[in-house]
Amino acid sequence: MNPQTTCLTGIAPQLLVDDIDRAIAYYRDRLGFDVDFCYDSFYAGVSRDGHAIHLKCAPKTAGDRAHRKQNDHLDAYIGVSGLASLHDELRSRGALITKAPETRPWSCIDFYVEDPDGYILCFSEPTASTQAAERP
Repeated sequence: MNPQTTCLTGIAPQLLVDDIDRAIAYYRDRLGFDVDFCYDSFYAGVSRDGHAIHLKCAPKTAGDRAHRKQNDHLDAYIGVSGLASLHDELRSRGALITKAPETRPWSCIDFYVEDPDGYILCFSEPTASTQAAERP
């Protein structure tokens, strides 16, 4: 009998947006994502380097968005390599960078971007000391 092997092959947060066309344009033009699909003008998928985010045109709670922003609660944590170059790219594209690159106590350097619907995306890269400690 062959044991069945399972493996997660992807994960995509679903962000509720007010205007699907505006959201798609922001992720495409400001953040450099590709548009993978758009279904019936209410649901879309965007991706960059094989990592997806889904966008759904649906109401969200304004109070929740305000609370998350006020307390630096993240909506997506995105691990990257080449963080400084990515920061420069997104800045040149006109992305709303709300927190500049900064070394964090948990051995990462990260920066935050806010999208038009108030979602906070953290782009993060391990510091050299973390990477060295992970090597055998």
